[in-house]
Amino acid sequence: MTKQGIAAVIDALPFPVLLIGGDDRVRVGNQSIGAVLGTALVGKHYINVLRQPSVIDAITAVRAGKGPVVTRYTSRDGAKDVIFRVVVDSAGDDIVLSFEDQTASEEAGKMRRDFVANVSHELRTPLTALLGFIETLGGAARDDPAARDRFLGIMAREASRMTRLVDDLLSLSRVEEDERVRPREHVDLGALLSSVIKGLEPQAEAAGVAVSLNLNSPAEMVPGDAGQLVQVFTNLIENAIKYGVSGKAVDISLQARRHHPRLRGEGVEITVSDQGEGIASHHIARLTERFYRVDNHRSREVGGTGLGLAIVKHIVNRHRGRLLIESEEGQGTKISVFLPVG
Repeated sequence: MTKQGIAAVIDALPFPVLLIGGDDRVRVGNQSIGAVLGTALVGKHYINVLRQPSVIDAITAVRAGKGPVVTRYTSRDGAKDVIFRVVVDSAGDDIVLSFEDQTASEEAGKMRRDFVANVSHELRTPLTALLGFIETLGGAARDDPAARDRFLGIMAREASRMTRLVDDLLSLSRVEEDERVRPREHVDLGALLSSVIKGLEPQAEAAGVAVSLNLNSPAEMVPGDAGQLVQVFTNLIENAIKYGVSGKAVDISLQARRHHPRLRGEGVEITVSDQGEGIASHHIARLTERFYRVDNHRSREVGGTGLGLAIVKHIVNRHRGRLLIESEEGQGTKISVFLPVG
């Protein structure tokens, strides 16, 4: 096949391909390879083009008849690394390199590993505490009623913490499973918000926080999953109560439907505002990550699992909505949920 014919075949392939001739210079590269290695490659020695020892060693091995060889090549796309699986094989006197982008699968694998590590860490602390107290109750504190009662109270809190974590993990799993399925019910947001606030009254009273609801549009119906929307607003209002300041207010408002640029259409906005300590700007972008906490110690003290806002984000995504978090240190936090009405 002529050089033009080979180039036409390689160009038709949907992944980056490089052909190195018997003189160790680039013979052909398809258009996709330009995004990986740059342009004007033809005629250059492959060492000057590839530069990474693992790929150069693979070419040397194939030249010695030890192919095919699979290796990795790391490129850059802006501020992000791009990982390629590279298969190096011979084609007569030529060497063919094909590049397969593995970035998404590498990131998914890292997310799974981080998730398992985080869950293990979150469970290890309460389990260690429970085992320690059980051992103590079976020994030195066996006949000490005061110590026994104190330890049993701590054990109950640690067990409740594990229960909350497992419940949130199961909830997150269910939400992720349904994320691509659009909800078909129609939900009265005003009634739903009133019900959520009613259910959280004991917590608000215990925290010394006044919760107010402002319904600018009292009968706003949106397509949604009522159970999941209850989860969203329970989580947001509960967080506002927990992290607000005693004697201050938590304000919830439901705005009338209008066109929202964030939704690219008509929708409603629900905001939950507190007067707490606020959050530094560098934390805000990461708040919806699993297990991310601004203050680990305080979050655990108030019963947080680090999964609440991750669940909120997935539910809002399922409803084709948008989530906006605004905060400033010393000025409180405002979280807005935008939901489409059609």
